[in-house]
Amino acid sequence: MRLLLDFFPILLFFIAYKWQGIYVGTAVLMGATVVQMAIVWRLDRKLSTMHKATLVLILLFGALTLALQDERFIKWKPTVLYAAMALALAVALWAYHKNFLKIMLGGQIALPEPVWQRLTLAWVGYCLFMAALNGYVAAYFSTDAWMDFKLWGYVFPVVFIIGQGLYIARHLSEAPQGASSGTSGAPE
Repeated sequence: MRLLLDFFPILLFFIAYKWQGIYVGTAVLMGATVVQMAIVWRLDRKLSTMHKATLVLILLFGALTLALQDERFIKWKPTVLYAAMALALAVALWAYHKNFLKIMLGGQIALPEPVWQRLTLAWVGYCLFMAALNGYVAAYFSTDAWMDFKLWGYVFPVVFIIGQGLYIARHLSEAPQGASSGTSGAPE
């Protein structure tokens, strides 16, 4: 159910784009994301920082796309989101010595500290890769090609998450008993 919930706005965006074009697709994406976040709120009684950032960026870039009738805004939204995620993770880790991944997931998974560090670095690299890849496709390819990339480009996060899961699984037994979750009341 959660997987379907995560993908339904992009699927509706793709269908609306194929049916009526980028501007109708953008409006559908905006509406579907609001509905998605309402469902997440109803299920969890909260929105994660990632949910909030995604919602704000989709509504902001979508509104700019529709108001200015310029598809470049919606096409560049993923680049901005991925770059912001990479920057937030990197600054938190290196400047503030906080590991956001551990803060967000440490209550669910106990891992040794070096593994949390490597996971964060992997996420920074992945986000930078995805930001650059989306930026390249948005800048140098047609909107049709970008839409195909948006749909079929989901192979990248799937492969990354599977690889991350395999990496984490190797280290679960190494985690010390009663390991600190790293959540200590810190905000998401």
